[in-house]
Amino acid sequence: MGDPRFGLIEVPDAPPYTKPKALCYALSLIRGEYVVVYDAEDIPNSDQLRLAASTFAARPDLTCLQAELVVDNARENLLTALFTGEYAGQFGLMMPALARWGLAVPLGGTSNHFRLRDLRAIGGWDAFNVTEDADLGLRLARLRNRIAMLPSQTYEEQPITVGMWLRQRTRWMKGWMQTFIVHNQHPVLLAKDLGPKAFLAFEIYVGSIILSPLLHTAFLGNLMLEMLLGGRLRFLPPFTLSRLEMIILVLGYGTSFLLAIAGLLRFGQRRLLIQQLVLPIYWVLHSVATLRASYDLLTKPHFWDKTTHGLTKLERSFDGEGGR
Repeated sequence: MGDPRFGLIEVPDAPPYTKPKALCYALSLIRGEYVVVYDAEDIPNSDQLRLAASTFAARPDLTCLQAELVVDNARENLLTALFTGEYAGQFGLMMPALARWGLAVPLGGTSNHFRLRDLRAIGGWDAFNVTEDADLGLRLARLRNRIAMLPSQTYEEQPITVGMWLRQRTRWMKGWMQTFIVHNQHPVLLAKDLGPKAFLAFEIYVGSIILSPLLHTAFLGNLMLEMLLGGRLRFLPPFTLSRLEMIILVLGYGTSFLLAIAGLLRFGQRRLLIQQLVLPIYWVLHSVATLRASYDLLTKPHFWDKTTHGLTKLERSFDGEGGR
């Protein structure tokens, strides 16, 4: 006999076959005051729900709380170590800063805690967006709903092979493109909804997520060709190109390194610092995923390439220490 505190909801077999479609279907059947989204493989801190409920009670102005996502199979291989650095920078520094400054916060897809009435008021998730968390965060911001970070961690297993990583990241990048295109259909209205500061932050933040991997790979390829050919190959005048190269190196690599390092230090993951030296290669993988996402956006925009979990060889534990 099953646990009476839990129930399964069967989602009708109809397109789109996406996670947000399933969430929207279940939204009308939910009872209570709050709702939280977890992925099946997640291991949240044991006191996370209690902490979220007490935070909502103390902060009636809040609509959503996003917990910190941490990779718990970080030591699996070089790929998971680099992924961990990326996540540490995003959930340890970037998202808390966006929330603190009152800007749009791209939610993380899991460990999102909501006031049920507010979530229903905005219509739930976009069933056709394959990065529904980022889109929802922006729509909450457009309606001036407040999002805050919850000082609690949820541990996740991340892809352990390049193929798995590429399929997951292709879907994420496709969703970022969908979000950017949809909300920029009426940019004047978007700016009015968000306010000038939040509008500019959204355009820079999301635009850079889409464009920076491609720019990085183009300049990295040009630098390698110059080194191989002794500087005989130049697509731009020498002075102009050297300036651009320095900007890419200082702002691109420098910001990424610092963000990853600071995030890892914040989460006490010093053992992963040395692996971050190969971030430029990780950026190339981002470029491949971005190109794949562009093709998918044109050919199968709502296709959800599901990530396979349960493949880690590291032991996972319910205190969040497994595999770190």
